[in-house]
Amino acid sequence: MSITTFSFPTNIHFGAGARRLVAAHLRDAGYQRPLLVTDKALSALPVLDEFKSHLNDLDLAIFSGIFGNPTSSQVMAGAAAFADHRADCIIGFGGGAALDVAKLVGVAATHAGNIIEYVWDHPQSRIIEHALPYLVALPTTAGTGSEVGRASVISENGSHIKRVVFNPKLLAKCVFADPELTLSLPPHITAATGIDALTHNIESYLSPNYHPLCDGIALEGTRLAAKALLTAVNEPNNLEARSDMMMSSMLGAIAFQKDLGAVHACAHALGAVCDLHHGLANALMIDTVLAWNQPMVAAKFDELAHVSGVAGGGEAFIDWLRQLKTDVGIVGGLATHGVKHEQILQLAAIANNDICHQTNPRICTATDFEQLFRAAM
Repeated sequence: MSITTFSFPTNIHFGAGARRLVAAHLRDAGYQRPLLVTDKALSALPVLDEFKSHLNDLDLAIFSGIFGNPTSSQVMAGAAAFADHRADCIIGFGGGAALDVAKLVGVAATHAGNIIEYVWDHPQSRIIEHALPYLVALPTTAGTGSEVGRASVISENGSHIKRVVFNPKLLAKCVFADPELTLSLPPHITAATGIDALTHNIESYLSPNYHPLCDGIALEGTRLAAKALLTAVNEPNNLEARSDMMMSSMLGAIAFQKDLGAVHACAHALGAVCDLHHGLANALMIDTVLAWNQPMVAAKFDELAHVSGVAGGGEAFIDWLRQLKTDVGIVGGLATHGVKHEQILQLAAIANNDICHQTNPRICTATDFEQLFRAAM
C-alpha cells in the first residue's frame, strides 16, 4: 500500500508505514527534542517500542500519564513534563484521549493558568493567544479522529463533566495516519472506537446546520465504516479494513465541524457519571436516539441506508445498526454495562446541558433525555 499525502484540513500522510516518516519530518522542520504524549496502557505495549525505534536520533522524552477519560490534571502534568524536558515539539501517539491531551499540553506549556480556564464556556475564558509548540499526531485507534480536530475534550477533575477547548491553533501541523498502528487493537476496542467513528459521521450528516461539504464527507465516512467495521473486528490483521476505518474516523472528525447531536450529549453524560468509554457510550445510545430522530428527517435516514448498502430505507438502517452492534460484540443495554436506574435523572440533566444536542435534528428536553436513557437501559 502506497502512502498518500494530502492537506485537508492539515497535512496528512496516510498509509501503511507512515509512522516511519516522523523522525525525518521533525528533523527537516528543525526539531530535535520531542515530548511523546501517550497513555499508560499504550506505553507498556510493543507498538510504542516499535515506533520509538524509528526515533533513535531524536532526544525523546515520554509522558504517559493519561488514563480513562482524560482530565485537566493530566494535561497540566504533561505541560510540566514538556518544561522538564525543555521540549521543542510534541508527538501525540494514541487514541482520542492521548491526542486530545497532546494538543492541550501545548496550550498549557505556553500559556498561564489551568487548562480548564481555556474551555469555550468558562466564565472567564482565557484566549489562546500565543503560537503553540509544533505538534504531529499519530492515531492508534480509528474512532475519535482527534488527529484532524480543532478541539479537545477533557473532564473536570472534580465533577468529571466533559469540557471542550476549541481553537484552530490546536490542529496538528502534520498527521501520520498509519493503519498498521491499529493492527494490535483488541476486538472490543476496535468495535467501540469504530462505532464512535460511525456515530460522528451519522450525527454530523443529520445536523440541521447547512454545510454540504461536510454532508458529502460524512456520507463517505458512513459508507466506509459500514463496509469495514465488522471485518476489522473479525479479521484484526486485515489492513484494507483497518485503513477504511482509519479514514472513516478522520472523515467523521472533519465532518463534525458541522456539529453533532443527542447521541453525543448522552455519551458525554455517561462518561461524566459512569466513566464509560466514549465509544461504548455512543454505541449504547445510538440506535435508541436515532430511532427517536428518524421520523423528523426520514429522507436523510433513507440516504444513510443507501450509502450503507441497507435495503428498506431509514427504519431498516436503524435495525441494521442494532444488528451491527451485536455482530461486533456490543450487547446489552445500559444496565448491562453498570448504569443504574437511580442515575437516570442526573444523566438527563447533564445531557440536557450539553451543547451537542443543540444541533440534533429533533429538539430535546430534559424529559426527552430521561425517556431516552430509560429506553436504552
